[in-house]
Amino acid sequence: MNNNIDKNTIRVFNKNTQADKRTIAVRNASFRNDLQEISMDWEYFRQLDHNFSNIVSGEMPTTNQKSSGRCWGFAGLNLFRIYLGRKYNLKDFQFSQSFFMFWDKLEKSNYFLESIINTADKHWNSRLVMYLLNAPIQDGGQWDMWVNLVNKYGVVPQSEMPESFSSSRSMRMNRMITRKLRENAIILRGLKNKDASFDDINNEKNQMLEQIYKMLVIHLGNPPNSFDWQTRDKKKNFLRFENLDPNSFYNEHIGLKLDDYVCLINCPMSDKEYNKVYTVNYLGNVIEGNSIRYLNVESEDMKRATINSLKDDQPVWFGCDVSKHFHRDLGVMDIDLFDYDSFYDLKFGMDKASRLEYGDSQMTHAMLFTGVDLDTKDNPRKWRVENSWGNKGGDKGYHIMTDKWFDEYNYEVVVHKDHIPQKLLDLYLKEEPIHLDPWDPMGALAK
Repeated sequence: MNNNIDKNTIRVFNKNTQADKRTIAVRNASFRNDLQEISMDWEYFRQLDHNFSNIVSGEMPTTNQKSSGRCWGFAGLNLFRIYLGRKYNLKDFQFSQSFFMFWDKLEKSNYFLESIINTADKHWNSRLVMYLLNAPIQDGGQWDMWVNLVNKYGVVPQSEMPESFSSSRSMRMNRMITRKLRENAIILRGLKNKDASFDDINNEKNQMLEQIYKMLVIHLGNPPNSFDWQTRDKKKNFLRFENLDPNSFYNEHIGLKLDDYVCLINCPMSDKEYNKVYTVNYLGNVIEGNSIRYLNVESEDMKRATINSLKDDQPVWFGCDVSKHFHRDLGVMDIDLFDYDSFYDLKFGMDKASRLEYGDSQMTHAMLFTGVDLDTKDNPRKWRVENSWGNKGGDKGYHIMTDKWFDEYNYEVVVHKDHIPQKLLDLYLKEEPIHLDPWDPMGALAK
């Protein structure tokens, strides 16, 4: 059996390709142009617009996470500021994104070191240990990780802890902290395998965490313990609130009960069932906080819960694979916008489950639903999305997601418990979660 590519076969490939005038024409078009631009169905694009039947009140100018992977926290803060803006009639406001980043990285460092201690009996080259070492303080995160940070540390206005170079461009900071944490892992594994006492290991770990804290202060600044907040509303009325701390600022001025929110996913992989609860091993930040918890449901259930929320004037945090069928400048997520089949004269046929199982898709980005366009039968046509990539794309940073795209590439929504059927809420609250491997696609948003 000949399993190599021989040169006679290559000559046949070349002859057939050179004789195909269509392939040559497409090659000439693509050689100096971007694939998205020359594969776009402009006739289809003209049918899309930024008008929606339902939009939540209190939208503000979009934020910009720049060269960092903090989308999940930006989406969470963008959700909070809608409620804060309504309460005080604000035109614009931003929470400190550096503040949540600081505490997330410190908590992730502790979570990583504890995971290293707990897996010290495994070979350093095991898949699990290598996974833990790969990206211990990555920028990404999940909804439950966000809840943990807010419940423990609260939030502050951006003026109290503004963006730094490293918060907006986190690669080098992450690289240096990761290098130190890997060095720490060697020491802790050695102590554990030499049967050192719990106190000795914990004392060593605390010294390590103090070093990480110092590195975070160098890159992000000192997180405030107390502050005053003052602003003006849309009518230019002056507002001042004194003697606040991060937790009182959240509880008294935002006050959402985050434990009342439910995380739904749509994951049709063959190893997962609908109406089952899942968690992801070794995915978290705050050791004593909530673990990751998802209820896997049909896409229609996820959409209906989102519609119910938006109709109730509540924005919805969600996680998706933003890189697929998305035109960043136009701000459009649409399966039909790019005709790759015609461009290549090939058929791309994977369904949602296959894309997840064979590495073609996973959760990569979190954003906020702020609107939906419903037809006369209350079915969604398209969705309004608040992104955190600045105001250049789409409608000043607000994007369009078609309903087809929602079905294929949206994986997660977080809604208030009042907006899902009682039977689903009972499952979410009462079922024991099924544990997924750390590298499962449903944990990818945190990476």
